[in-house]
Amino acid sequence: MSRIFVPSKGPDDWRSLLADPDKHWARGYSARTLAHCWEEAEGFPPEIRRVLSQHPALDPLEPLLIFPEWKVSLAGGSRPSQNDIWVLARSQNGLVSIAVEGKVEEPFNTTLGEWRADASRGKETRLSYLTKILGLAESIPDSIRYQLLHRAASAVIEAERFGAHDAVMLVHSFSHDNRWFDEFAGFVALFGRRAEVDRLVTTIVSKGVPLHLGWVHGDEKYLNA
Repeated sequence: MSRIFVPSKGPDDWRSLLADPDKHWARGYSARTLAHCWEEAEGFPPEIRRVLSQHPALDPLEPLLIFPEWKVSLAGGSRPSQNDIWVLARSQNGLVSIAVEGKVEEPFNTTLGEWRADASRGKETRLSYLTKILGLAESIPDSIRYQLLHRAASAVIEAERFGAHDAVMLVHSFSHDNRWFDEFAGFVALFGRRAEVDRLVTTIVSKGVPLHLGWVHGDEKYLNA
């Protein structure tokens, strides 16, 4: 992936970065909704800022750089983790790495059990890598969504790469009934924490990095933007 970036002129610039611009760019779906919401905010949307401010280390927090469709390389294969948004932010204590997964009604892709059904050496390497990054036992239940594992790991990997003192993984959901929240709550439970909508929970992972996890309910007006 090129390390040369150009400024966005608006939501439509996000479309070309998608894996399938024709299929994934539609009114009422996460990619388009997320782009309109974050572009209008020109920084953190209000609901994102409110949730982040719940932790003293993240309040106040200034977004320095915001990258749509940010790819993070992972061990054990050629496919990276493609974050809907990755933010490099700054707090009073230093830099913060924030990975954002946008959702409306779309599921979190495959379960871990489905993903490792055709187990290969590469997948074994990747899963071991992800669990080490997140400080989890390798005996993760098959029901956990694989996407949540590598998205959270992305936040930690980039925190280490950029020398950030905190990592954050947020699900920014525009679903009226917060569909798939239970899947997220199951993932958070792996860390011995209890997830709630619009609440931040914190755990300590690889190399002592604090990882903050949150499900943020977005403004549904952007579904029709």
